[in-house]
Amino acid sequence: MNVNYKKTAAQIYNYQEWISECIPANLKEHFHQRLILSGFTIISFSEHFFENQGYTCFWLLAESHLAIHTFPEEHKTYVELSSCNSEKLYRFKQEGDEK
Repeated sequence: MNVNYKKTAAQIYNYQEWISECIPANLKEHFHQRLILSGFTIISFSEHFFENQGYTCFWLLAESHLAIHTFPEEHKTYVELSSCNSEKLYRFKQEGDEK
């Protein structure tokens, strides 16, 4: 993979949201597409299904990371994106606002 990286200042931007979706497959598909549409470079993905209930997943990005944690007993999911690229983070937020 040939990726051109630009030099960035040491700054991290954060975005958090609570949503009502708790189905792992839906979360994985929705947020994967949202990262792509926002222009993030996905390096890897990892997920874990808890034995009784709950799900957590994590995208490692060239620009930092996105983590998702479900709380199905409360019918909610926490989403947090950290990024050194404010433009891509803004596009990610816009993609969510359009849904």
